[in-house]
Amino acid sequence: MYEVYVAAAFEAAHRLKGNFGPASRTHGHTYRLEVLVRGEELAEDGTLVDIGKLRDTVDGIAASLNYRDLDEVSGLAGKNTTAEVVAGFCWDGISPSLQGRGLDSLTVRVWESPQVYAARQESLD
Repeated sequence: MYEVYVAAAFEAAHRLKGNFGPASRTHGHTYRLEVLVRGEELAEDGTLVDIGKLRDTVDGIAASLNYRDLDEVSGLAGKNTTAEVVAGFCWDGISPSLQGRGLDSLTVRVWESPQVYAARQESLD
């Protein structure tokens, strides 16, 4: 199994709905977005994926969330913007560019702090 990893960071605010104590108030995080693509076979050029294109996609998702209130972002508005929900949003934004390429899985991790992350992992084909 081969893996390719790309990371990006963004600053964003949000508030959790429900009984989340202080996190129910508007607050911010320095998020870290990590993307891991896995597959069994390399292409003829010796790559699993084009890292430059993957980086551009990941950087684009991070840029679209940077210095935003996540509760106001299209696709997140009206949802409880937990780290799990944000990871799913990012997975949905990244996966279309990887579908149909013989890759096994995509994992997206969203870190809210150096100690806490949530992830979504699913197969691609």
